[in-house]
Amino acid sequence: MRRVHVTVRGEVQGVGYRYTLRMVAREAGVAGWVRNRHDGSVEAEVEGTPGQVDEVLAWMAEGPPGSLVESATVTDAAPTGERGFEVRPTG
Repeated sequence: MRRVHVTVRGEVQGVGYRYTLRMVAREAGVAGWVRNRHDGSVEAEVEGTPGQVDEVLAWMAEGPPGSLVESATVTDAAPTGERGFEVRPTG
């Protein structure tokens, strides 16, 4: 299993990024969470097989229609065995 922590910057708030990511993540079969940050970025953790995580990361680099992803910083994290994917409150 692979888990990553991702911070996405650009025009990624107010465009459905988090809720679309939740759909993409659930379809890919990964676990984790996503939330807006006060600085205008979106933060997420994604856990699954390397292929599943790569699939979600590829989507995150593009985002939904109406978004403009300027950068996505990905850092490896320790897998937690988490189940499900949720949208969390702004952090």
